[in-house]
Amino acid sequence: MRRYVFGRLLLMIPTLVGVAILTFVIMRAIPGDIVALRYAGSSVPQDVLDQERRLLGLDKPIWTQFADWMSAAARLDFGTSLWTNGSVIEEIKIRIGLSIELAIIATILAIAIAVPLGVIAAVRQDTWVDYVIRVFSIAGLAMPSFWIGILMILALIVTIRWAPPVTFTPFLVDPLANLAQLVLPAVAVGYRYSAVALRMTRSSVLEVLREDYVRTARAKGVRESLVVMRHALRNSLLPVVTVISLEFAFLIGGLVVTEQVFNLNGLGKLLVDAVAHRDYPLIQALVLLLASIFVFVNFLVDMLYVVLDPRIRYS
Repeated sequence: MRRYVFGRLLLMIPTLVGVAILTFVIMRAIPGDIVALRYAGSSVPQDVLDQERRLLGLDKPIWTQFADWMSAAARLDFGTSLWTNGSVIEEIKIRIGLSIELAIIATILAIAIAVPLGVIAAVRQDTWVDYVIRVFSIAGLAMPSFWIGILMILALIVTIRWAPPVTFTPFLVDPLANLAQLVLPAVAVGYRYSAVALRMTRSSVLEVLREDYVRTARAKGVRESLVVMRHALRNSLLPVVTVISLEFAFLIGGLVVTEQVFNLNGLGKLLVDAVAHRDYPLIQALVLLLASIFVFVNFLVDMLYVVLDPRIRYS
């Protein structure tokens, strides 16, 4: 087990290096000149543009630029943003807390909705309860989270004359103000997120309920609640945990439109703005960060498999 964990941690390194190479090459393969874009609309002499390229290191060969950037990234120095002229680390640090908090709240809401309803739908298969839950999940898949958010904001404004705050307040500064701003986007995102996990939970539990050991437990007179919770649910959690973990990693940087609707300045919006401004250092750092989150979450899920299913052993 220890050898497997060590090997998985080592495999993260070439994965992240591959992501860094791909991002670095793609950004420089896009037509256009970042220096000319920065000075667009103004008459700047060519020697000034050439000097700016030298300062940014863009006059060097691409592999030399990549080697310089990777050596600095290994020291957690991702350079200066070409868009804001601020430190890339500081730009990310300002926004990452909001994105992680929103992802955690939405994930908790999604699990609280998806797992109980998924189990109930499986146990009450083809009854009116199952049909209602399935309609609920299909509606969550059909409606975009940002549209749900817009409807909730409009409903609150019309009914109680209240709208969520537009200025973000950290949780440690004022928990109530923080939750007042994040609860609506968390519900909007968590509902759609729960719809995916709910359908996976239902199908997984249904599959396990047809297994021989479940029939044996019922034949021995074990209570139905114990059969469902101890035998069916636990053995059906592996695909559910996989879906939930991947969705959690996506939520940290993939809620661009939802962040725009609720005026949240998270990592997704930052990445889109960085791409619009051709901010090489910021884009490369954000993509590497999001890739690291995905890789690390997958690693944690693999470790969680051993806890959920004792039959799994890594050697």
